[in-house]
Amino acid sequence: MKKYIIIFAAALLVGIGLFSCTYTTSYNEVTLVTRFGKVTHIEEQPGLHFKTPFVENTVGIFTGSRFYDIPASDVITRDKKSMIADDYVIWKVSDVKAYYQTLGAISGRAEERIDAAVYNATKNTISSMAQDEIVAARGEKLTSLITNESNSDISGYGVKVITAEIKMLDLPDDNKAAVYERMISERGNIAAGYTAKGNAEAQKIRNETDRQVSVTLADANKTAEQIMAEGEAEYMKILSDAYNDSDKADFYNFTRSLDALKTSLVPNLDKTIILDKDSEIARILYGDFSDDTKKSNIIE
Repeated sequence: MKKYIIIFAAALLVGIGLFSCTYTTSYNEVTLVTRFGKVTHIEEQPGLHFKTPFVENTVGIFTGSRFYDIPASDVITRDKKSMIADDYVIWKVSDVKAYYQTLGAISGRAEERIDAAVYNATKNTISSMAQDEIVAARGEKLTSLITNESNSDISGYGVKVITAEIKMLDLPDDNKAAVYERMISERGNIAAGYTAKGNAEAQKIRNETDRQVSVTLADANKTAEQIMAEGEAEYMKILSDAYNDSDKADFYNFTRSLDALKTSLVPNLDKTIILDKDSEIARILYGDFSDDTKKSNIIE
């Protein structure tokens, strides 16, 4: 019985010795080997490693990306507008030795430093910009400004902010309604300006169209008048050629007189016609036909 107890005790001591002289490094992890609080070795390769038992200790540090949600805070813009910024941060350990020496490799202490750095960076960035500029810069530009300034404050702690992004940038509840009304009024003024500009352009187009229509009608009327004048001239020329001797002219006057008499003598109406005694119609009515040729023409 004593023999078994001795064997068990020896095995236990050997196990404790083996356990105290070995350590394991995981993926995305760096192990610091310390001796009396001083870093003696930094192991980055995953796997089983050895150390001096009872003298050296190990501290495992995760080097992958970590997420930290920062509480919302009030910030003031350059034009004295109050806003609420709600950030989140993705960070990692960039220098394990500095991280261990300054923060004791405790993530809670690192997040406290990150919280303060990101808040100051957000406040400084927003206070240097007007509210309209902040709205226009939301996204990659604003994230880059806050991230760069945050890293400049915490670089000595062995941590790095991969991205510090504003997930919500809102107005305080007490002045949100007033700001919305002002924004609506401003957008209304912009819309009215666009409408006025559009109406002016439309009126300009209408005026130009009316001018073109007037010019076209004037040209058309001018062309029509020219064609009518040319037609009248051609008509007079033809008429002149048709009655270019005295007999034809007399006959023309005679037929015109008959047409006028026909028009005057409307049936069923009593009319009195006053004629000059030398007119062609008077000669017709009084039978003054000294010329046999004219008489035969009348009879026909």
